[in-house]
Amino acid sequence: MSDATSDGSAATDYSSDEMMTVAAARELVNGTVCFVGIGLPSTAANLARTTHAPDVVLIYESGCIGAKPDRLPPSIGDGVLSRTADAVVGVPEIFTYWLQGGRIDVGFLGAAQLDRFGNINTTVVGDYHAPKVRLPGAGGAPEIAASCREIIITLRHSRRAMVDSLDFLTSVGHGTGSGHRARLGMPGRGPTVVITDLGILRPDPDTAELTLFGVHPGVEVDQVREATGWPLRVATGAGVGEPPTAAELDALRSFEAA
Repeated sequence: MSDATSDGSAATDYSSDEMMTVAAARELVNGTVCFVGIGLPSTAANLARTTHAPDVVLIYESGCIGAKPDRLPPSIGDGVLSRTADAVVGVPEIFTYWLQGGRIDVGFLGAAQLDRFGNINTTVVGDYHAPKVRLPGAGGAPEIAASCREIIITLRHSRRAMVDSLDFLTSVGHGTGSGHRARLGMPGRGPTVVITDLGILRPDPDTAELTLFGVHPGVEVDQVREATGWPLRVATGAGVGEPPTAAELDALRSFEAA
């Protein structure tokens, strides 16, 4: 893609993955306490920390609180997280005191499959007992999805990922629709936004079904519909988002080059 940056600097080339990461980073508000998943969520959260949200507190499942990595960690056990953290505590404390205690504002998660109500599969593709693909599994994602005040999800948009029916339910989003989380006793709001490489989806306020609220520059609404495994609804007034700024791209690429 090529477009003028929103800060008025010269036109800049960027990839669809870079656009997705920047759009996801923009969702994090400064000062937020964020439980971060590895991969795209970690990239976006650290981009936010190094640009518009310097006071965001990043928490990793391994017990690292306030981590400030100068390179992207490939796993929650990477030493750069503990080395740069404000504190390192035990995993039980992270889950019982911080997560289940209601002290996390945002959970930042990825997904292999996602359905129309924001439910996540990271376990298997195909039959559980004879899967086509065995995925990394749940980890702490079910607890994160249940207990954080809200959830941000990032994934690449395709019919294989955005499915009408999950092959396996790993982490509950909005269950079967509005009110399902409350009936299960889940304290958090669940997924409030899904950012893909094509656009941004948010749950409908009445039904909780994921609805297209905007596309990235150069993407058409019909392209998003074609890449979605259910009849995708489009919000009234859905528009086109801002392309990455030069500063955002520089910060993002500095992580990738480290």
